[in-house]
Amino acid sequence: MNFVNNKEAILNTESKTPFFTFPALSEIPFIRHGFSTRLGGVSKGYFESMNLGYTNGDNPKDVDENYRRICESIGIPMKDCVLSHQVHNTVVRLVTEADKGKGIIRNRDYEGVDGLITNIPNIPLVTFSADCDILYFVDTKNHAIGLSHSGWRGTVKRMGKVTLEAMREHFGTEPKDVVAVIGPSICMDCYEVSEDVADKFNNEFNSEQLKDILLDKGNHKYQLNLWEANKHILLDAGIEKNNIHISGVCTSCNKDILFSHRATQGKRGILAAFLMIED
Repeated sequence: MNFVNNKEAILNTESKTPFFTFPALSEIPFIRHGFSTRLGGVSKGYFESMNLGYTNGDNPKDVDENYRRICESIGIPMKDCVLSHQVHNTVVRLVTEADKGKGIIRNRDYEGVDGLITNIPNIPLVTFSADCDILYFVDTKNHAIGLSHSGWRGTVKRMGKVTLEAMREHFGTEPKDVVAVIGPSICMDCYEVSEDVADKFNNEFNSEQLKDILLDKGNHKYQLNLWEANKHILLDAGIEKNNIHISGVCTSCNKDILFSHRATQGKRGILAAFLMIED
């Protein structure tokens, strides 16, 4: 285990099932949250051991047990979790009482949902990653939350802004009242992309922003910084700079404790982010 805690991300190892927390969210009294690792579960092979994906070929009973363990560690009700169904789009679903358990103990009646929002207590929102950015949103005034998956496709389409707009529509959320965290995901040094991907970012961001986002290596190859891209999106959407927090934890650099699609050429399990309003 080579991860060293920083001011934006803490690895909780007090229980048998470790998970990350983020001080910016821990300081909010009505929030419970976490981000899983690959440690402390029962999955086998390249899913070892805390795989939280039901759709990647793992034994469903092992995944059930993994959820039981991680939910117990974080302190959230497994039976009430609501899971996203990610396809790299910018669809955001309003989660209600009727959605409790969907994707985990009940069949989902929705597809193609990369973002979840709610203002109802005790419903854990769950989204997934194995390199992509996960965006946590907490409206500290209206007691509402959002949790979104934003890979490079979602980032180009400004998933963070879309999620905030959905929270404004349903809860009256104002960006100035929002605390946002960009969860563990692949860092710029580990994320090489081709020119066609870089071109999409060149078309979406201004020249000053691109200095933080893209590094031209020559030979039509670029290093892409999704952390900074999403930070600029959140700033543009109106969240205050001191309320945007980048976890600084790279999934690829820390592949011994986190799943990374890039680092394993796709042979890996799935990490999950959890966010819930407490009574």
